[in-house]
Amino acid sequence: MHPDWLSNAYLIGDEPDGIAVFVDSGAPLEPLFEAVERDGLSVTHLLTTHADHDHIAGDAEVVARYGCPVVKGDLETGGLSIEALPTPGHKDDHLAFVVNGELCCTGDVLFKDAVGGGDFAAIRHAVMDVYMAMPHDRRVLPGHTDETTIGREREHNPFVRVWSGLDPEGTEGVRVGGEDATLVVWSPDYDGKGKAWVRFADGRDAIVGGSRVERG
Repeated sequence: MHPDWLSNAYLIGDEPDGIAVFVDSGAPLEPLFEAVERDGLSVTHLLTTHADHDHIAGDAEVVARYGCPVVKGDLETGGLSIEALPTPGHKDDHLAFVVNGELCCTGDVLFKDAVGGGDFAAIRHAVMDVYMAMPHDRRVLPGHTDETTIGREREHNPFVRVWSGLDPEGTEGVRVGGEDATLVVWSPDYDGKGKAWVRFADGRDAIVGGSRVERG
């Protein structure tokens, strides 16, 4: 994890002395390079969830070191079967990668206790119709900070709980960017500043960083 951006880079291998791929590169890469050597892995591809700088900053270093292509799509390599699922909302070309049906790299759409900012309807669709349709015990490797599971997010993620009808919408009046709004959901976020779903007076829904919300 990058100490400032809090963004993650992942190395996923099929077995010791086997095949491996990188997923995103916006974190210190030396520990992953060391793992490649330690476990005798052959790196075949670099997968990218989306092209924000904090997820592709090390692309050139990975490609130069291993001579591997950057992939944004389905992939079969060694013992890894990787399905690329379109999950737009944060970015139009955003992808989630499901590896061997066991884990999902969710990029910047689903985090532990929060969701990504972007197009509200698209984010809700990706979270509720793509991620929450996955098995309860599937590991979630997000683009920032802590690992979680689909089941945990069903039970504890404040956005998912309201979207699922488990919790009611909030009614607190706030201001966002100088406009009056209703705070529908407040959740923790990876940066410690919180994440909010707000509804403006004209009915627009938005997911915004907590630092934009004036409360009280």
